[in-house]
Amino acid sequence: MSKPEELKYAKSHEWIQLGEEAVVGISDHAQHEMGDVVFVELPKVGQKLEKEKPCAVVESVKSAFDIYAPVSGEVTAVNDLVTSDPALLNQSPTENGWLFKMKPANPAEAETLMDWKAYQEFVKQAH
Repeated sequence: MSKPEELKYAKSHEWIQLGEEAVVGISDHAQHEMGDVVFVELPKVGQKLEKEKPCAVVESVKSAFDIYAPVSGEVTAVNDLVTSDPALLNQSPTENGWLFKMKPANPAEAETLMDWKAYQEFVKQAH
């Protein structure tokens, strides 16, 4: 996968690596806030997602968290490793702990997402 600096971020703490097939996951900050992840429910391959609408669920020892689609599109693959080993989200949120891949319907939607520097500022201001 990518370095955090190469990703785009949503205010709901998802990251996306753009490309013909985009990869989506949660930020390192989000996994720290969640605590130990114990269960992950991913969207289905072929499912159509809408930007900023819930598409997956991550449960930790603290609570359950909705995961939102950073852009609209169709799910092309899911990471079965995180459903069988949810701790991957804590150990490797931007590499092995990615959630799903998708084909963006409108790549221009990603222009509203933050780059790494803007996301770091956003996280600082939220605390």
